[in-house]
Amino acid sequence: MYWNMDMVGRGVDELSSLMTKSRNTCKFCTFDYRRRQHQCTQQTQKAPSKQTTPPKSSNMASSWCHHHHHHQISPIPTLLLFFLPLLLLLGSVHSSSSSSSSLQQANQTRLRPEQELLKMKFIKARLKNINKSPSPDGDIIDCVLSHQQPAFDHPQLKGQKPLDPPDRPKTQKDHHFNDMESENENYQLWSLSGESCPEGTIPIRRTTEHDMLRASSVRRFGKKLRKHIRRDSGSNGHEHAVGYVSGEEYYGAKASINVWAPRVLSQYEFSLSQLWVISGSFGDDLNTIEAGWQVSPELYGDNYPRFFTYWTSDAYQATGCYNLLCSGFVQTNSKIAIGAAISPTSSYNGGQFDISLLIWKDPKHGNWWLEFGSGVLVGYWPSFLFSRLRDHASMVQFGGEVVNSRASGYHTGTQMGSGHFAGEGFGKASYFRNLQVVDWDNSLVPLSNLKVLADHPNCYDIQGGINNVWGNYFYYGGPGRNVRCP
Repeated sequence: MYWNMDMVGRGVDELSSLMTKSRNTCKFCTFDYRRRQHQCTQQTQKAPSKQTTPPKSSNMASSWCHHHHHHQISPIPTLLLFFLPLLLLLGSVHSSSSSSSSLQQANQTRLRPEQELLKMKFIKARLKNINKSPSPDGDIIDCVLSHQQPAFDHPQLKGQKPLDPPDRPKTQKDHHFNDMESENENYQLWSLSGESCPEGTIPIRRTTEHDMLRASSVRRFGKKLRKHIRRDSGSNGHEHAVGYVSGEEYYGAKASINVWAPRVLSQYEFSLSQLWVISGSFGDDLNTIEAGWQVSPELYGDNYPRFFTYWTSDAYQATGCYNLLCSGFVQTNSKIAIGAAISPTSSYNGGQFDISLLIWKDPKHGNWWLEFGSGVLVGYWPSFLFSRLRDHASMVQFGGEVVNSRASGYHTGTQMGSGHFAGEGFGKASYFRNLQVVDWDNSLVPLSNLKVLADHPNCYDIQGGINNVWGNYFYYGGPGRNVRCP
């Protein structure tokens, strides 16, 4: 795994190294000057003079010698005495360089093919150690000093540092569901070998020119296209199968989300599963905070399911972005890379894997925090980013979304969830479980009025339920284009 330390001190260290090298060279020059001056002093001792201290001028040693002994030595021989050793020295250096070059050529010509092969193997092995290869998902992760992350480019955050963790929402004993979390919560491909960034830094997935060139709009790179979130969104190509609650004041939400790798047919389509924390009307003042997993060939250049975040305060117009692609979300975790691939994933009739996500509003400072897994804080959205979400949310949504571009004139075959309908159940259909919201008292409570709805149930559908193990849950998803979804 390749991770690059991008720190402030790096440039200073490099400059210091260069300066040290320069000082070493200067030491040699100084030493050489003093040696010549010492020779000159010896010449002075051989021809005594009343003046024993050097003049205040900064002339070279040989000139100084000539200045004090002009009555004994003529100028021409003195100049010859000075330049002759220099000429001899240059001749010696040239001779040494020529002989060294000849020796190197001789050594190269004497290398046998098998030695050359061993040499190249050594070089490749050494370069492999120096230039670490990207992680299995093709990413390069940069470890960036926490206070130099993109969030602190924001005028209201300049000069600040990440905040300390807030109080986590309380869990009611009667509603403590089994999260089925594994002890090893290493959920990302880049860190499976134990890699992480040092304390005081955060891992950031490197964005390349290729990433930006894939975008349908370079100006809107890292942003969602403006769309409606309500269930009438089929008109602009976005289709949903979601569960939602509304009508109360919400201060956060939590869910465990089944992770799959759905097929996405077009570069400009995506398939995601996420939770939305929403406030405002569904006009220009819409505020959302979002987190989940997505497969987006346009954004990432592959078909891996990746952990992502998003925010907007003006209905996806000018504000907000994915992950850390703009100033906004403040990351505090040194082990989780937002935008990195999630591993493992679920398989049909095989092992099932899910991730827990919790978003909640810190009662003390008002910022919205994100937790990934069991108690692992990722970071927070500062409250000043929002208008309507500055107080509380008015709706919470959970579920899947795809883009149906109808590139071939008919419905896309891009899958949602596992690519199978909800009716197939566990191990076959994708699910959300343990759905909860955070109330005014910073407590996690079960949902009381979950509603489920699918834009186009013949393409992607949803079925909800409740039990003592999973609490509120639903299965959702589908294959997209089929005989009932032309």
